[in-house]
Amino acid sequence: MAGMSMRDHGLIATAALVALALPPWLLRDTDRGEAPAPVVGPLAAPATPPPLRAAFARTLFAPPAADALPDDAPVLLGVVGRLGRDAVALVRGAEGTRTLSPGDSVDGWQLRSLAIDAAYFTRGGQTARVPVPGTDDQR
Repeated sequence: MAGMSMRDHGLIATAALVALALPPWLLRDTDRGEAPAPVVGPLAAPATPPPLRAAFARTLFAPPAADALPDDAPVLLGVVGRLGRDAVALVRGAEGTRTLSPGDSVDGWQLRSLAIDAAYFTRGGQTARVPVPGTDDQR
């Protein structure tokens, strides 16, 4: 401290005052008559738990059973292109055959992603894995 000038001592004192005053200033009550936040009740479990028998009945790494595919899910004819870049799904829907990129929809089903052997569709909270014909479980 012997080699410090009066200016240096002033800067240290100012920094100390800021360090002491800043936390209470940041934590001050800024509520200026605003309405209190609504109280949210505790989360509740669904009235009926989802059926897990099918999940426990199949082997761990087996693909889902063919009957798990909704009847109105699009029919996948094939996947064309490079996955992750320009791949599209050839899909047969109610209005005929179309090509879909991830994010496109057909008959209310949105194409979420593509794999080498399947397309993954969603509709609301429902998910469907539609396999390419001849690879695994079919309708």
